[in-house]
Formats: sequence, C-alpha cells, structure tokens
Amino acid sequence: MKRREFITLLGAAAAWPLAARAQQPAMRVIGFLHSGWAEPNVALVGALRTGLSEAGFVEGQNVAIEFRWAAGRVERLPELAADLVRRPVDVIVTPASTPAALAAKAATATIPIVFATGGDPVALGLVKNFNRPDGNATGISFQTIDLVGKQLDMLRELVPQAKRFAALVNPNFAYADAVITSARAGAATIGVPIDILQASTIPEIDAAFAKLAEKPGNALLISPDPFFTGRRTQIATLAARHAIPTIYDVREFAESGGLMSYGPSFANVYQQTGVYAGRILKGDKPSDLPVQRPTKFELVVNLTTARAIGITVPDKLIALADEVIE
Repeated sequence: MKRREFITLLGAAAAWPLAARAQQPAMRVIGFLHSGWAEPNVALVGALRTGLSEAGFVEGQNVAIEFRWAAGRVERLPELAADLVRRPVDVIVTPASTPAALAAKAATATIPIVFATGGDPVALGLVKNFNRPDGNATGISFQTIDLVGKQLDMLRELVPQAKRFAALVNPNFAYADAVITSARAGAATIGVPIDILQASTIPEIDAAFAKLAEKPGNALLISPDPFFTGRRTQIATLAARHAIPTIYDVREFAESGGLMSYGPSFANVYQQTGVYAGRILKGDKPSDLPVQRPTKFELVVNLTTARAIGITVPDKLIALADEVIE
C-alpha cells in the first residue's frame, strides 16, 4: 500500500467514531420536581418512565431525569425549581404535586411544564383553559377534591355506626380550604357531624391521631395531599393502632395497610405525565396539548386491616371494589 493511501485510510478510520457519535440522538433532560420523598414514590416514578418509553424516550439512552425532592419542605420548592431552570432542562414535570407545579410556573415562563394537580389548574393560574392552555404548561387535572363527598358516603356505608366523622387536612396544602368546604358539605348531606383536624408535620400527625383516639366512634377521611401520601405508612399504622376506620384518596394507602381508598389511579396519572413530557420533547407545544382528566378511578379495600380493627366490610363495597387485599 502506498504511503498516501495509508494516511487516507488512517484519517477515515479516525473519523468513524466521530461520525458515529454525531449520528447518536442528543440526550434530552427532564427536570422532576416534587414536594414529597423519593422512596415512597419509586413505583410511581416507574410509571412515569413507562409513559416516556411510549413516546420513545428511555432514561439513560436518549433522556436523563434530574430529580429534585423537597422531602416535605414545601418552602424549598422555589429554590429547587430555580436550580432546574439554571441547569437548564428541556421540560419540567411535577406529577401529583400542586406546590411543585406552582413553583415551576413561577420559576419559568419559557421551559415547558407538565403538571398533575388535584385541583383546578385554571383557578391556580397554571393554564388559561383546559382545551387551549395557552402558555408553557399543561398536564393532568385529577381533581380529587371533587371526590371528598363520595369518599365520605363510602365511609358511611362502611361504618354506619360511626358517631362522628373527622377529616385530617394539611393547612399548607394549596386546596386546604376547598377540602374543608367539601368535607363539611359532604358530611351535612349524609347527616353526620364532622371535625376538622390539621397537621403539616410528622409530630402533628401523631397528635391528631392521639386526639381522635380520645373519643371512640370516629371515622376518618385523609385529605388528598402529597405530604400525607409521603407519610402513608405512618398514617395507616396509626389508624390501625387506634382502630379508626379511615378512607384515603389513592390505592398506595391501602397497599400500605390502610383500610380503604377511592380515587384516581396515580400510576395512570404519572404515566400520562410521562407521555405528555415525551410528546413535548418530540416537538409538541404545551399550548397545543389540552389538559387531561383521569380516565380510571379505583376502589381498593384491605380486608386484612378490616379484620384487624374489627370491621365487617359490606358485600356491596366488596362487589364494587376494583381490588380486595387479603
């Protein structure tokens, strides 16, 4: 081989890795912002990854996820949101965390945001309307507050002998007032008095259950709230210890030992969030993606817990249940 041909081939060989790298898709970056903790949400984050994969994005291959967990300290969310904006990321997702969605919206008017909120995103200022969000945010509105009356009705069906109802509400939750209003209206409809208990810290949760235990005959509703969901093992354990019939808003409580849950499938909500994030990474604009509502609601009954606290679950509720844990 002539020297000139050898040098030409050597140069071509050196260029092959560069060409291969150039043909590889660029790594996109998703910012994940949440007011809760990582550990209790492992399975739900898996559902988010499933949604991303449906849109053609696989973590570690063509997309990276930057996680920011506030671990119950909502006051940290603005700082964490600003950190993601500085990173910068291609899209921010805030599944099932209204405070995170509000912090992200306040931090950027340009980076796309995919939220999942339990309230009205129009009233919150996240979007202008459901069909045409007209801004940098869109997502899923599962509006669990609208289900409070239904949950109290199911609780009455479960324990018709209950003398009083109680609702545990986090006063720092964005929809605390709306939850309290719905709880009082729901209790009035079925003719049962209701007490409102408040807790925004771990010790306050303990104190609320201690207060409930002083008056036997109570039945309890846990307000929809990411803080409570993150503390579901603590809450379910306290409810069982004090034998307080309790209803929750998501199945993760029942899976953690809670008596009964009714609400949207959070796994489905996280998955939908991932799908929308993937579509935006592919070029869709948030303003063109209508705010979705959940399509799946589920009733989960934990018969093991029912037996442990001496509750007989009516056949009607068992027949309606999407899942019975035994």
